[in-house]
Amino acid sequence: MQTLEQLQTGQLKGIKRLKLSCELSEFPTEIFDLSDSLEILDLSGNNLSSLPADFGRLKYLKIAFFSDNFFTEYPAVLADCPHLEMIGFKANQIKTISEKALSPNLRWLILTNNQIETIPASIGKCHRLQKCMLAGNRLKELPIEMADCENIELLRISANQFEELPKWLLELPKLSWLAFAGNPFCANWQKENKIQEFDFQEFELKEQLGEGASGIISKAFWIKENKEVAIKIFKGEVTSDGLPSDEMNATISARSHPNLVSVLGKLKNHPHEKQGLVFGLIPSRFKNLGQPPSFESCTRDNFSEGTSFTKETIYTIAKGMASACVHLHENGINHGDFYAHNILIDENSHPLLGDFGAGVSYPIQTEIGPYLERLEVRAFGCLLDDLLQNTKENLPEIEKLRDQCFDIEVIKRPNFKTIFNILDLLL
Repeated sequence: MQTLEQLQTGQLKGIKRLKLSCELSEFPTEIFDLSDSLEILDLSGNNLSSLPADFGRLKYLKIAFFSDNFFTEYPAVLADCPHLEMIGFKANQIKTISEKALSPNLRWLILTNNQIETIPASIGKCHRLQKCMLAGNRLKELPIEMADCENIELLRISANQFEELPKWLLELPKLSWLAFAGNPFCANWQKENKIQEFDFQEFELKEQLGEGASGIISKAFWIKENKEVAIKIFKGEVTSDGLPSDEMNATISARSHPNLVSVLGKLKNHPHEKQGLVFGLIPSRFKNLGQPPSFESCTRDNFSEGTSFTKETIYTIAKGMASACVHLHENGINHGDFYAHNILIDENSHPLLGDFGAGVSYPIQTEIGPYLERLEVRAFGCLLDDLLQNTKENLPEIEKLRDQCFDIEVIKRPNFKTIFNILDLLL
């Protein structure tokens, strides 16, 4: 992170990336001195509520973050930046977006946790849009024009006011990762989940294992059972995926499966009244299969340089994950974030799927059930594609299966049971 003094004294001339968080209440005009080089601007965590009318002078700007500020209106001047394709306004107070505010160049739009009631119809002209984060707003519907955004792959509309899931949404040809829990229409879909509760005092927290948007995972010693477990304490805030309570419900509803991270129970009597889950401790030999998407890859995972999967590894991972997805969708659970970075594998390539932050229960005996499953099938196809991109093996059968998962007509894709049977014959 740079300082305002460095900016004002000209020390940052020629930089491509600028990050300032220093209680700014006005946009520093010295930023325009960087207009010939600046590509990434991050002014998150300030006190800004507007941008200058000539913001378009930042002609090479590609990415702009203004999260945790005080904007009440989405600045229309952002559309004046010819190369701006990723915009973030998480946790502001935005209520309105004008019809002229959204640039057709947008690939990635983050408006999580605001007060937005309407998305302008002009979003339908954003044909490059791949990732759209709208969780935690006041939306009751999406404009039908959004059906023209045929490149959308990831959409988050959790924790809004939707009374139904638009049918056209389920027919988008590339949609793969959808989160919609926490809306009124989901209320009747919640399963009654009975799971054991454990008193927080039964555990001794140890070192932190990880931290995500929704909570902190720590190793813990379970005094009563004399063994180590993992505990996730939820922060209680709206995340890009939705509400922590919905993540808990989906995690519990998923139940037990050899290829899912195992949940043992819920916590009660936390000293700060926070919610939490107790998981079986995953052995240290398990590692993340992939890494989250970057600015450049947008919706697709990344892999370490030099990664190369064997035929046996690919078949084992694919079959294990297909089995897990059969189990989930037979129980009416949509994972919503089926990615390599949410899969762990050990030295034998045994895979475990976790992180139900975007998960939701749905009624399998309804018209939307087959569509929801086949949206996730496309995400499975992306996993197969990732594995194929990182192997030297010739695997025509996996390539054919991937292509079937990518069918642009959603309902023509195979379901997970068919996918599992195909892989079972191959392995």
